[in-house]
Amino acid sequence: MAYVEELKQYGTVMGLETMRALCARLGDPQNSLKFVHIAGTNGKGSVLAYVSTVLQTAGYKVGRYVSPAVTDYRERFQVDGRMITQSALCSCLERVKTAAEAMAEEGMAPPTLFETETAAAFLYFLDKKCDIVVLETGLGGASDATNVISDTLVAAFTSISMDHMDILGDTLEKIAAVKAGIIKNKCCVVSAKQPPEVMKVLRQTASSCRAKFFTADAARAKNVRYGAAKQRFSYDRYKDIEIGLLGQFQTENAVVALEVIMALGRLGYPVAEDKLRQGFAQTKWPARFDVIGKKPLFIADGAHNEDASLKLAQSLRFYFPDRRIIYIMGMLRDKEYDKVVRNTCELAEHIITLTPPVPGRALHAYELAQTVRQYHDSVTVADSVQEAVEIAYLLAGQDRDCVIIAFGSLSYLGELMNVVEHRDTIRRDSHGRSEEN
Repeated sequence: MAYVEELKQYGTVMGLETMRALCARLGDPQNSLKFVHIAGTNGKGSVLAYVSTVLQTAGYKVGRYVSPAVTDYRERFQVDGRMITQSALCSCLERVKTAAEAMAEEGMAPPTLFETETAAAFLYFLDKKCDIVVLETGLGGASDATNVISDTLVAAFTSISMDHMDILGDTLEKIAAVKAGIIKNKCCVVSAKQPPEVMKVLRQTASSCRAKFFTADAARAKNVRYGAAKQRFSYDRYKDIEIGLLGQFQTENAVVALEVIMALGRLGYPVAEDKLRQGFAQTKWPARFDVIGKKPLFIADGAHNEDASLKLAQSLRFYFPDRRIIYIMGMLRDKEYDKVVRNTCELAEHIITLTPPVPGRALHAYELAQTVRQYHDSVTVADSVQEAVEIAYLLAGQDRDCVIIAFGSLSYLGELMNVVEHRDTIRRDSHGRSEEN
């Protein structure tokens, strides 16, 4: 882990030259694996969770590579839903470190942290003999380190919107063109219904790669029933599919995942309907409209850009139209935090700001509070995650119908979830003792 910390100094470097050289020294493990590759602005993690859980339930050995981790660094590397062991992580990282040091001795550019982690993931998934690896892009697509792979079964696209414009481009067409770079020759392409200019780019790229294109149109989902515990929908020949992930937008993500599963079936990876249903119902994904506490209801969500904030506001209006809502917000300064605040603030009775634990990129709680005050009169600055949680509970008081929602950067949500869980454990224990007395 000291080596991991050391690599953070190299930041983010787009391009595949270093990644290809690194993988070549490791025997190109990625060339012996088959992938579902997922790109998009929002929803990648949810689609990954659905697809990998369904495939695992159907009996396939499934690798998951996700970013960022929420509660444990090892979340990034999973096989059949279980995190990599510490010893396996050390083994894989040591092999990559040896290759990286040899490259440095020859005067080559050092691999970044993400490149190192991605190469380690390939080694791990090959060691575990995975049937399929469900792979989430880090940033963009074409020049993302994950795009060194060659055997893509399905290239999947969640909703594409404006984000990382300084790197990916300042128009939807430019961003879509970068993300479309994950489409490989003769693979299947599955995309959520996108704005027309995005669909045009994706279809043209698929056509040039002789790839079959399938649109996952959430508007075709019928009998959609939303709920605060589980949700249901029907799509194509599948009737009354149950999902446990919450938020109105999850139907769209589930439909993309369902189209991916259908595409894999055409490619020789069938999934029986009972296993498909079981997989969707059992899918979990932390910090995505995730209920982490009750009485009052406490939700954690990774909404950190304009599109995600609009979807969050839509879900809050739908689920909690007449309830008091308290926000905890922590943002990175390279995100469109002003738009996130503007899109969500009117729904909150009170807003608590904090500083995420991301040196160099974190927006200080005081700066975020200044932005919030342009749109909202009731703001408190918290010095820590612990303090933010305590303030939120104090503001909620005895109102069991109050809703606390923590959102923004995923970087602080893991700690927040631990704080809430610890607090609930203490409360349950003290309640139990008082009943005994």
